Amino acid sequence: MDKNGFIEKIAPLAVAKASDSGIPASLTIAQAALESNWGASRLAAEGNNLFGMKGSGPAGSLILPTTEYRGGKSVTVNAAFRKYRSWAESIADHARLLSANRYAGAIRKSGPEAARAVAAAGYATDPQYASKLIRLMETYQLEQYDEAKGEEPMTAEEKKQFETLQETVREQAKQIADLEKWTHPGIPDWAKEAVAAAVNYSKGDPLLKNPEQGSVDFYRIITVMHRRGLFDKNK
Repeated sequence: MDKNGFIEKIAPLAVAKASDSGIPASLTIAQAALESNWGASRLAAEGNNLFGMKGSGPAGSLILPTTEYRGGKSVTVNAAFRKYRSWAESIADHARLLSANRYAGAIRKSGPEAARAVAAAGYATDPQYASKLIRLMETYQLEQYDEAKGEEPMTAEEKKQFETLQETVREQAKQIADLEKWTHPGIPDWAKEAVAAAVNYSKGDPLLKNPEQGSVDFYRIITVMHRRGLFDKNK
């Protein structure tokens, strides 16, 4: 799988999880790319572990060598890493980890801000961790996936105000519809006979040339005139 293919596969999962976790999708994608070597690491291939999460996972664990930084120097040690049944499961576990208070600075922030926050909180021992994540975000334009998730969820007060606004709009729409029915209702059944008499009063020059464009009051007047015999050709 090439890098673009990796992004295409993980991006929808990262965006979906960002909508409820508040973790920028750009951070999720960048961390996964860095930690799993774009999905090519043994841990990713055998354990669907995209983030180097240690311990025992839903599908058990893998013992693998890993590089740690101690006193500014890199050392290789063996560690147990979590195994997952899918990438989605790995992403969900990553989101649960970053939802802890320790990583609160990454929630609902821009990708670069979140990268600095997780690095400062000790997610990795690499002193260049934040810089590497931000470089990935910039190179592959990963922040576009943060825009895809849309606005932050509305608060309870905002939802209440929005519902009130919707109700107001519905009421205004009903009033407009009622007004239109009053001003341009079409020919009411009770006025059809009077309208027909007015239209047929003179074949050469009918009294009504546009009988369907009247208001309710107009049809009432036509009906009264008809009942008084004003459209009777014999009078």
